Amino acid sequence: MTITEVPENAAPDTPVSRPPTAVSRPSEFVSGAAPAVSRTQKRNSIKPTRDRLMTALSLVAAVGGTLVGVIGFAMSYSTLAKVALSWGFSEQLAPWFPVGVDASIIAFLALDLYLIRKNTPWPLLRMAAHAMTGATIWFNASSQGHISTDPVKAASHGVMPILFVIGVEAARRLIIQKARLEAGTAADRIPLHRWILSPFATPKFYRRMRLHGVTSYLEMVRREQELIGYKQWLKRKYNGDLNKATEDERLPMKMAAYGYTVSEALAMPDEQEREAEKRAEEAESRRLAAETRRQLEQRKAEADRVEADGELEAVRARVEGQTGQARAHARAQVSAAERAAELEEQALETAVIAEARAREAEAEHKQAQERQAKAAAELQTAELERQAAQKRKEIAEADRVAAAEAQAVETAEIAEARRATAEANRVAAETERAAAEARRAAAELDANTAEEEARREAAFANVLLAQKAAAEAEMAAAETRLAAAEIERRAVETEDAAKLKPRERAVRKVARMILTAADGEANRLPLANIQRELDVSSPGTASEYRTEAAELLASGYHPAT
Repeated sequence: MTITEVPENAAPDTPVSRPPTAVSRPSEFVSGAAPAVSRTQKRNSIKPTRDRLMTALSLVAAVGGTLVGVIGFAMSYSTLAKVALSWGFSEQLAPWFPVGVDASIIAFLALDLYLIRKNTPWPLLRMAAHAMTGATIWFNASSQGHISTDPVKAASHGVMPILFVIGVEAARRLIIQKARLEAGTAADRIPLHRWILSPFATPKFYRRMRLHGVTSYLEMVRREQELIGYKQWLKRKYNGDLNKATEDERLPMKMAAYGYTVSEALAMPDEQEREAEKRAEEAESRRLAAETRRQLEQRKAEADRVEADGELEAVRARVEGQTGQARAHARAQVSAAERAAELEEQALETAVIAEARAREAEAEHKQAQERQAKAAAELQTAELERQAAQKRKEIAEADRVAAAEAQAVETAEIAEARRATAEANRVAAETERAAAEARRAAAELDANTAEEEARREAAFANVLLAQKAAAEAEMAAAETRLAAAEIERRAVETEDAAKLKPRERAVRKVARMILTAADGEANRLPLANIQRELDVSSPGTASEYRTEAAELLASGYHPAT
């Protein structure tokens, strides 16, 4: 890259010092393989020596710190016990005063170190321990009188607590540094020579390191170098006038105060555009997801509404079907009652016709009786004519005898003529007698025929009377059924107006059946009739209907109410 090109990545965000690779220095690994091995062996031999040295130093520090602490506390104990006794403490409580002061220092410092080890430091403990240490130093220094009269003697009594606190602070610093190293947050110190050589710029340098969490001093130096190089590049590009640079090109200078590197500042516009696009895409995704959820909710609500409408329509259809079935049943009963009434009217008309026929038969019977009486009279007349003929025959015979006796002298011709005449009269009398017999037989036949016709007419009249009685009974039954159908129709209308449930309708119908068919006694109504009328297959259900109907009637139910 030349100095006039715009650096897309002015400086990579990586440490300055990088480990050498096999590609950058191939000769070292090819021609100088033996020296490399020797250096590795040398480092391996130095490391155990350094570890042993650090262990020895740690032991010396621990033993020395403990020894200084013990000596300091022992001297402080003796001095503070005497001070407490001089201050008015009793002999029993005076020895406990230094124990309390020194123990509080140890407890506060130990607790502070423990909390630091757990990454939960509490500065109040450290300040309390330092305050108690200052009090101990003051008590020890003032135990020999006024500090101003003999400051060296006072310092000799107060130096041991100071040494103990210094040792504890060293241990605290060691623990904190170790925790930072383990966590990777240990910060480098700015070298002293920088503070001396650049006293005005170094505080700003230190401030930026601490504010923006840069723990590596070399990394911060690299950032400064990159920023200075980038400024020089912009000056060369715009002939020393940085105001001609664009806002994006001036970003590294503006954002350096906020901990951004040159590459990070130059990448900000693209990153922000990508973030803006990402946010727009996420917003669009959320909008589409919300739209999808809204459509799903609408469809679900529509499906629930359609399902609810379907259930409502099903219930309505079922209720309408039951109501229509009840109405159709009532209309069928009314139609049946009307048909029965028409049949009864026809039967009544038939009974009237039969009664008219009976009257006609009775009239014909009377006529037959009259014809029979007339035949009997004719028979009597024929008998009288026969008797008259017999008498005329007897008279003729007497006349013949008399004539024979009176006219004995007449001639044979006259006698023959008289004989012929008498014979003709006899034949005529016989003929008249035969005619009378025929008329008598005809009269008897007419009488028998009239009697048979009378018996037939009487039997027909009896049949007509039986038919009339049956028609009257059927008409009475039809009137009863018509009244029951009317009651049923009014009850169905009342139930429709009351919007009763199907079971309530069925119970009321059974109650009406008990009133009409069982004279109000529920036990007299057969369960089969209930099953047939209500189309119920279970006798148990029919029995429940009959029981509920009986309870309904007992409560005062009547179809007319």
